[in-house]
Amino acid sequence: MSEYLPSAEAVIRVLTLQDYNTRVVVLGTGLLGLAAGVIGTFMLLRKRALLGDALSHATLPGIALIFLFVTLAGGAGKSLAVLLSGAVITGVMGVGTILFLRHQTRLKEDAALGIVLSVFFGAGVAVLGVVQGMESGHAAGLESFIYGKTASMISSDAMLIGAAGLLVAVACTVLYKEFKLLCFDAGFAASQGSPVIWLDVLMMALVVTVTVIGLQAVGLILVIALLVIPPASARFWTDRMLPLLVAAALVGGIGAMLGAAASALVPRLPSGAMIVVTMTVVFLLSMVFGRARGVLPRYLEHRGLSRRILRQNLLRALYEWAEERSDGHEPLTPEQASGKAMPFGDLLAERSWSIKQLRQMLLRAKGKGLVEQVLGQDDWYLAPHGLEEARRVVRNHRLWETFLIHFADVAPSHVDRDADAIEHVLEPVMIERLERLLGEEHLPPMPGSPHAVAAGGRGADRRGGVSA
Repeated sequence: MSEYLPSAEAVIRVLTLQDYNTRVVVLGTGLLGLAAGVIGTFMLLRKRALLGDALSHATLPGIALIFLFVTLAGGAGKSLAVLLSGAVITGVMGVGTILFLRHQTRLKEDAALGIVLSVFFGAGVAVLGVVQGMESGHAAGLESFIYGKTASMISSDAMLIGAAGLLVAVACTVLYKEFKLLCFDAGFAASQGSPVIWLDVLMMALVVTVTVIGLQAVGLILVIALLVIPPASARFWTDRMLPLLVAAALVGGIGAMLGAAASALVPRLPSGAMIVVTMTVVFLLSMVFGRARGVLPRYLEHRGLSRRILRQNLLRALYEWAEERSDGHEPLTPEQASGKAMPFGDLLAERSWSIKQLRQMLLRAKGKGLVEQVLGQDDWYLAPHGLEEARRVVRNHRLWETFLIHFADVAPSHVDRDADAIEHVLEPVMIERLERLLGEEHLPPMPGSPHAVAAGGRGADRRGGVSA
C-alpha cells in the first residue's frame, strides 16, 4: 500500500508549487474553477444549471470534425487552439438549437436540453469513429477531451485557459448588476429597458467559454460539475448575492487546485475526476454544516423552535389555570401564581402531551427557573421569572385572538386554534403593529371568558380603534 502513497517530500513540492509543470496545471485549473463558480452562480439562479451539460456534449462533434478537416488539409489537427475553435462552433450551434426549440416549438427547456445533448454527442461519437479509421493522422489523445487530462497541459494551454477564465470572471464582475436583475426578475429588467435577450445571449456565451476551456481539464462529461457544484455549495452558506458569488468562486478555484494537486501526487488518479471529487467533498460539508441552508443548522433551529413552542404552551397553560382561579382580571402576581398550582394530571390533559414528554418539559423549565413544584406534591406553578415570560406569551396569543375575531371574521370557537398556530413566530415589529392597531397596551382578557364579557366585549373595531 505504501508504494501508492506519495512521500512527504513530494507532498511539500506539490503544495508549494515548486515544479514548473505542477505550477502550470494547478494555477490554470484554479482560474478555470474560479470562472466556472462565478458564471455557474448566475446559471443556477437563472434555473439553467444543466445548460452546461448540454453544451459540453455539443462540443464533441466540433472537436472531431475540425480535427478531421485540418488533418486532411495537412495541418496540425491536435493543436489545442484548433480543437477548441471547433468546440466553440458546435457549442454555439447547440445553444442556438436549444433557444430555437424552446421559443419556436411547444417543447419545454428540459426536453430541448435532452435532445441537444443526445443528438450532438451521438454525432460526435460517430465522427470519432470515422477519425479513428483514417490512414493519415491518428485520433490518439482526442479521448482526453471526453474524460479530461490536465497532466498533458503545457504552459501555452494553461495560459489560454487562465486568460479565458479571467476574462469570464471580469465580464461577470462588470455585468454584475445586470446579471443579478436578469436572474431574479427578467420581466422587471425588461420593463426597465435592459436588453434582456442580449444579456441572456452574453451569459450563454460565457457559459460556452467556460465549457470549452474546461474540456482539457475535466472533460466534456464532468465539466458540468465545475458549473453546478461550486454555486450549489455556496448556496448552503449564504442567501446574499455578492457573498454567494465570492463563495462559489472560492469553492471552484480551491477545489480545482486541490484536485489537480492530488492528481499530481498520485498519477494513477485522473485529474478531472479528482477535481470533481474534491468539490463534492466541499459540497457534502456545506450541505451538512452550511449556516444558511445546511442540514445540521436547520435541524438545530427546528429543534430549538419545537422546544420553545412546547415551553411556551406549558407556561401559557399554567398561567391561564391560575388566572381562571384568581379574582379579577389583572395580571397575576407571583403570590397568586404560587397559590394556584396546577396538578400534573390536569396539565397532562391540557394538550396532547405524553407523560414522558411533559415530565421532560417540566424538568427543563424548572432547570431554567421558569416553574416550581409544590413540595411533596405533583403540582406545578410559575416561578417569578416564568411568570414574566408566561405573561408575554399569553399577551401575544390574545393579541392574535382579538385580531382574528375583529378583523379576520374567525369564529370565537376556532380562534384559539388559529392563533396558536402563529403566535410562536411573532416578531417584535409585528407585536408593536398589533398593539397600535388594536389599542391594547395591557394584557387582554381571554375571549369568551367572564372577564371579557364583563368588560363589555372591549376590543378593536374594524377601523382600527377601540370599541366602547
